[in-house]
Amino acid sequence: MRRLPTFTQIIRVPVLVSFRFANRFRLPRMMTEPLQIGGLALDPLLVMLGLAGAVVVLLLALLVVFLVMLGRRRAEARAQDEQMAELRVRLQTLAEASNSSHSQLQRAVNERLDRISHRVGSDLTTTAQRTNESIAKLHERLAVIDTAQKNLTDLSSNMMSLQQILANKQSRGAFGQMRMETIIKDGLPIGAYTFQATLSNGKRPDCLLHMPNNDAGVVIDAKFPLEGFEAFRVARGDAEQKDAARRIKVDVAKHIDDMAGKYFITGETQDMAILFVPSESVYGDLAEHFPDLVQRAHRARIVICAPNMLMLAVQTMQAIRKDVQMREQAGMIQKEVAMLTADIGRLGERVGSLQTHFAQANKDIDLIVTSSDKIAKRGRKIENLEFDQGPGEIASSQSGPRITRGPQQPAQSRQADFLAGE
Repeated sequence: MRRLPTFTQIIRVPVLVSFRFANRFRLPRMMTEPLQIGGLALDPLLVMLGLAGAVVVLLLALLVVFLVMLGRRRAEARAQDEQMAELRVRLQTLAEASNSSHSQLQRAVNERLDRISHRVGSDLTTTAQRTNESIAKLHERLAVIDTAQKNLTDLSSNMMSLQQILANKQSRGAFGQMRMETIIKDGLPIGAYTFQATLSNGKRPDCLLHMPNNDAGVVIDAKFPLEGFEAFRVARGDAEQKDAARRIKVDVAKHIDDMAGKYFITGETQDMAILFVPSESVYGDLAEHFPDLVQRAHRARIVICAPNMLMLAVQTMQAIRKDVQMREQAGMIQKEVAMLTADIGRLGERVGSLQTHFAQANKDIDLIVTSSDKIAKRGRKIENLEFDQGPGEIASSQSGPRITRGPQQPAQSRQADFLAGE
């Protein structure tokens, strides 16, 4: 191996160079004279050469560092290039996958949009149809509402006219009389009542109901005082309400006393009368706010009836009349039942006779069926030439004695022989 130069040799070369340089260019003397530092003498040229060597070494170190850094930078650049290439491949793959997923997503979105559009279109069509149907039904209902409103308008006008009619005392009496007559006519037959009948004392009740098996009738009065109730209903203050209540008590009590004095006649009328109230609401107010008047009427043997209660009383009276009529005609009903029982007995006898005829007819029909079967069998034997006897036996049987029946044979046996084919 080749040996490396020593430090002395390395220093000697620049020293010699420096001496030659100094001799050639004739440097100043102070540059060639040694320097005294304490007790140490240094050659300036050597110092300068040392400094130059240090600078060279430093430059070489910097060069080495630069080369090392350059190598590292190149390695990092190559690594970055490889990473960039790998990243480009990944980006390309990602782009392709993104394009594929984007196309699939776009296709799926388009299909879903198509379905949604179709569904929305069908829903809009259905909604439009339903809306048209609803609008048509709404028009129909509006027409019904218009008709009902017209009817309500007519009814309100009729109510106004009815209110005007009821504002007069005579008109109210006529209204109550009309309602009472309608209920009586609907519930009782003609002849069971009399309107405006004249009693023996000259009084004329609105209606007199005739009781069965009794000459005394039930009086119905329809002239109920309604003025106080109207005032009681429209009263705004306590004072007006008290005045109206006082008026009601006075009017109704007076009317009850008048009925008790005019319509109770022994032997001509019953000891109970009916005071008809033509309005259920008025009867409700009377029973709710004035129970003392109701009790007073009961003590006076006068029953206050609303339209529904009067209808119930009339129906009860009609049931009583029917029961009395049935009792009166009980003998006749019993006689008719006996006759009906006898007719049923005769019907049973005739049904038995008819049953006997049917049994005889069934027996005759069975005999006829038996004869027809025998005739059919004989016909088939003749057709097939099937005889149980020979010709000689047939001739001897024909020349033999015959049994004749006299005229004393019953007709039934002759009929049986004929049906049997003899």
